Amino acid sequence: MRRAPTRRLATALLALSTLVPLTLTSSAAQAAPPTAAVTAVDPTADDCPPQGLDPKLVARLNKAIEDVRKEAGVPGVTVGLWLPGRGSYIRSTGVADKATGAPMKPDLNMRIGSETKTFTATAVLELVDQGLVKLDKPISTYLHGVPDGEHITVRQMLEMRSGLFSYSADPDFAQALFSDPTRQFTPKELLAYAFSHPNVFPPGTEFQYSNTNYILLGLLVEKLGRMPLAEFIHQRVTGPAHLNHTFLPKGAEFPSPHAHGYTNQTLTGDVEDSTNWNPSWGWAAGSIISDLHDLHHWAKVVATGTLLTPATQAQREKFIPVPGFDGAAYGLGLFTTHGWIGHNGSLPGYESVTMYLPKQDATMVILLNTDILHDGFEPSTLFAKAITSIITPKNVYELPAEG
Repeated sequence: MRRAPTRRLATALLALSTLVPLTLTSSAAQAAPPTAAVTAVDPTADDCPPQGLDPKLVARLNKAIEDVRKEAGVPGVTVGLWLPGRGSYIRSTGVADKATGAPMKPDLNMRIGSETKTFTATAVLELVDQGLVKLDKPISTYLHGVPDGEHITVRQMLEMRSGLFSYSADPDFAQALFSDPTRQFTPKELLAYAFSHPNVFPPGTEFQYSNTNYILLGLLVEKLGRMPLAEFIHQRVTGPAHLNHTFLPKGAEFPSPHAHGYTNQTLTGDVEDSTNWNPSWGWAAGSIISDLHDLHHWAKVVATGTLLTPATQAQREKFIPVPGFDGAAYGLGLFTTHGWIGHNGSLPGYESVTMYLPKQDATMVILLNTDILHDGFEPSTLFAKAITSIITPKNVYELPAEG
């Protein structure tokens, strides 16, 4: 007898870090982590300057990362840290494929989930700079058929204050996705799930993470940018930022080399290999593929507004505190936590964190091949907190566990 998936509790953590608020997490579902396999990196490579961190600091990082990996049952993880004046650190540990034992490596392509929103939001803000979009105009100015669209502004959609129901919280959507994870979803189909529900609050009155916002924003880019979203992002975002391994896929394509992903977001709650699942259901909200090298560079580009005018970047950085978060706030497709600026991502089988700390010009990228919670925490959050507790103890990345 197959049982239907249950929903992850709709906490602010889920709002910021998880594309699908659905899971069947149990300690039994998490297999013991495989034996560690550590990949060394040429210290003369572009992403790893020859000056190194203090050996004692490296030892502490190595131990902290491996402790979290084993405790949380994470198959494999790659961590990149760039700390000007102190050195850099790139390390992969564990396996990229549990079946073959192939080691995790720094050069693997990874699905980055909700980090996609940083690219979609940047595309929208470039249209703002062109004068084609006004942040405080209602979305009905540009797109028809949005519930209460005459009162919901583009800004409110970017900052997750529209009140639109998230399609990924719809039980029928969950059943459809997990019954056939290879299915190709269209934006129209995703919006139909969302619009079958009433809006959850009047626009601008509360914060609630909703993937529906970013599906609509993707359509906005396509309409006013006069090209498919993937092409606009390539021409106007990843191209100018020199990100050669970052793209929005049409369907389930996943260039090699890549890590296999493992999830328990399944109809049975059993752990499955989700590597070739079709991420089209995430589209503008969460289907981009990238790698460590590109995310290293993207972290500073997006946090400092390299592709935008200073005035538009200033609008992006109007971070509004999120209830339930201590020291965290959300802006226009970016969040901040204790000084770090960036975004995280999660979809079945993969999680990521890409953050920039302006006051130290520091960058942190974490990529892993599971989204299975540990004691209510996203494993990416556990890694980020452990790492920043060591490298930036006055600026510790922290998001709450699910309640």
